[in-house]
Amino acid sequence: MTTSLLLVIQIVLVVILVIAVLLQKSSSIGLGAYSGSNESVFGAKGPNSFLAKATFTIGFLFVVNTITLGYMYSQSTTNSVVDDMIETTNVVAPAVPTSTPTAPTSK
Repeated sequence: MTTSLLLVIQIVLVVILVIAVLLQKSSSIGLGAYSGSNESVFGAKGPNSFLAKATFTIGFLFVVNTITLGYMYSQSTTNSVVDDMIETTNVVAPAVPTSTPTAPTSK
């Protein structure tokens, strides 16, 4: 239950991180052209400072969530794939007869 919640959070963080990166101003306009005049909303410096801080924060949360997911998945499985293969492919050797058969004698 916890890992599935963290996985949903991971997907949401990825989408938000991609949007935050695409909205930043670059040498080519990118999707920043669709942001309109955000200078009045984000302050005198414009959206660059806000978007840079938001991108760093979201990226940090993404890395922490990734490490947490990796730790939880590694704790949930104690056997490796090779251990599972060995357990399922145990072949029982045929039984060795204890007495040797004797050849029939002719009378």
